[in-house]
Amino acid sequence: MHLLYLGSADSWYFRDLSRAAGNRHSITAAPFSNLESRVAGEGIEVASSVRTRGRASSLESSHCRLNDADCVLVRTMPPGSLEQVVFRMDALASLEAAGTLVVNPPKAIEVAVDKYLTTSRLARAGLLVPRTMVCQTADAAIEAFADLGRDVVLKPLFGGEGRGITRLADEAFALRAFKLVEQLGGVLYLQEFIEHEGYDVRVLLVGDTALTMRRRNQLDWRTNVSRGAKAEAYEANEQELQMARRAAAAVGAPLAGVDLLPCRDGRLYAIEINAVPGWRALGRATGVDVSGVVLKWLGSQVG
Repeated sequence: MHLLYLGSADSWYFRDLSRAAGNRHSITAAPFSNLESRVAGEGIEVASSVRTRGRASSLESSHCRLNDADCVLVRTMPPGSLEQVVFRMDALASLEAAGTLVVNPPKAIEVAVDKYLTTSRLARAGLLVPRTMVCQTADAAIEAFADLGRDVVLKPLFGGEGRGITRLADEAFALRAFKLVEQLGGVLYLQEFIEHEGYDVRVLLVGDTALTMRRRNQLDWRTNVSRGAKAEAYEANEQELQMARRAAAAVGAPLAGVDLLPCRDGRLYAIEINAVPGWRALGRATGVDVSGVVLKWLGSQVG
């Protein structure tokens, strides 16, 4: 299998996938910033300046057509201008339409990167989500603050790993935060704070395979590993596994990281879905060669 890794050649994931690939697969890395596309007649070509890691771990640069790859694995969603982001997603969609396997599908990435759209899809699928209010003015947000119990989590519409997430339980502080977001031209995404036991459950779905861990943080209500949470091996129950699969299906992502939050009253909430999921902490916690699992699954999809 020839795998095109859409991301940095310096990342741990590119190195670990290259390790797991051995001599069975070739892996080439290309950053989003180098994508280009040519349209001529009925043909659409997507290409990039790429870097390939050889057997001696040396990196060589070249120019290649992404259309020639057996699979394009999207491993990052870097920020950019509106034009850049739209072009990148359009290029991936054109590549997929031309017959190249893109994981995750562009539509799934577009849904998962947008918290409002993700939450809407999860709710429509009948999954329990925190009560959520999305608005554009501080006045509307302060009304939502009261409706949501005066203890809310303010999240950026885009982004992950707990970046920019703030818990607000004081009305004066909340109003100041809401006004700042409004002044910056942002969208106010508010969710009720869910009382929990200091941990959440991450289910990594690789096709039909589910790998799970628990992320516990005794010092912070946020359970992201990047925020100091400890990853622990965990055996998910059937309810958690079924909920994770339904959530991934709602977004359309066959390779997905689903975050589930057990509430103190016994209810289970679907919080977020990551369509560019990490698995470094999961591998350490469980001892599973996750990169090997991912490559085996990708090989089955192109075979």
